[in-house]
Amino acid sequence: MSGYLTTHVLDTARGCPAAGLLIRLSRITEAGRLLLREMRTNADGRTDTPILPEAEYAPGLYELLFHAGDYLHAAGEDAGFLDLIPIRFTLSEEMHYHVPLLLSPYGYTTYRGS
Repeated sequence: MSGYLTTHVLDTARGCPAAGLLIRLSRITEAGRLLLREMRTNADGRTDTPILPEAEYAPGLYELLFHAGDYLHAAGEDAGFLDLIPIRFTLSEEMHYHVPLLLSPYGYTTYRGS
């Protein structure tokens, strides 16, 4: 088995998955940021496929960029506090990595899931 990456977003203020939220995955190198994928969450707050599939896995530094402001505004939250949420992390082993985002209008939490 090779490594791969999944994510999901839960709207903790509304108590539901965050559907339709734009996520960009980039690999960070000395040369800069390389955009690998752009996906939207489905009705379950997940991407339909791994955001980094096994065939494209490589150890290194990555960034998930969650477009939270657009999602929150579309959900009727006009607070305008959060906009883009970057999460940088290192993939070092060939395994399943899961990086979820728990989102509310004024804060967020992430962790290494399973």
